[in-house]
Amino acid sequence: MASNFKLLPPLRLFSRQRKDRAVQRLSRIAITLPLVVTVGMVVALVMRALPITTLTSVWDFLGGKVWHPLQGEFGLFPFIVGTLWVTILSMVLAVPVCLLSAIYLAEYAHPALLAVTKPIIDLLAGIPSVIYGVWGLVVIVPGVRRLGEVVEANGLGAIPLLGTENPTGFSVLAGGLVLAVMVAPVIISVTFEVLNAVPTGLRHASLAVGATRWQTIKFAVLPKAAAGILAGIVLGFSRAFGETMAVMMVIGNVPDMPSSIFDPAYPLTALIANNFGEMLSIPQYDAALMGAALILLVVVLIFNLLSASFLHTVVGRSQQ
Repeated sequence: MASNFKLLPPLRLFSRQRKDRAVQRLSRIAITLPLVVTVGMVVALVMRALPITTLTSVWDFLGGKVWHPLQGEFGLFPFIVGTLWVTILSMVLAVPVCLLSAIYLAEYAHPALLAVTKPIIDLLAGIPSVIYGVWGLVVIVPGVRRLGEVVEANGLGAIPLLGTENPTGFSVLAGGLVLAVMVAPVIISVTFEVLNAVPTGLRHASLAVGATRWQTIKFAVLPKAAAGILAGIVLGFSRAFGETMAVMMVIGNVPDMPSSIFDPAYPLTALIANNFGEMLSIPQYDAALMGAALILLVVVLIFNLLSASFLHTVVGRSQQ
């Protein structure tokens, strides 16, 4: 029986090997390019931020509570606290709702409902942040102002984190609500995909021994997908931590440390956006802003690496 296999001529074989090596080299370049860009960004920000160390120590720069650039006082602590307040509040508001939504879509939703809901969630992730900011100004800020007035009128200001005087609506709560809506598509999408990656046989085995549907989700599906769910939450945190425009429009931009969710704040992202380009002729001012940018970049990189590590854990478990 004659074989249809034919050996390639030496020249054609050599040409294919050259093309294969060329593709490998291009692939290596494509893989290393993001790393080179990231390292370049970090190095550039470090070099631009170094002049601030001639004026103050790193610890005073990070822990200082006074921001008067024209007087040579560069304390980032109020901005760091404001960033953490609005980011943590947004995650507290978003994570429970997003987790329950993803569980419903992955485990209970009818295919017709899923076909409509999933594209809408993906669409929300692509809306520009300035649109969320405008929505926050029109809807969220007035609502928060009225809520603050109710809290003040009913004497609830004595409750921790609720104290307020003459609420304007521009507050940590307004920023947290807007950010919660912005990060929701990221958390829901990642959690939904992770839940779908859990083997169907695991569900069938749980149901076969008499477990209810919710017991199957609680004791079989969620533990298996826990690392991936945590990755989605971490990705949402990094998105919220680095958000600029929407938060800047609704949070008030007052460089004081908030003591209540109705108080205004001033996150690092808004500090950079509001001041960059205006005072770059002052070397220390420019260096302080570059230092704030470096802090943001390092924190976001850390959380993105953590998220990638959690997702790698999920992939490893699914292959076992």
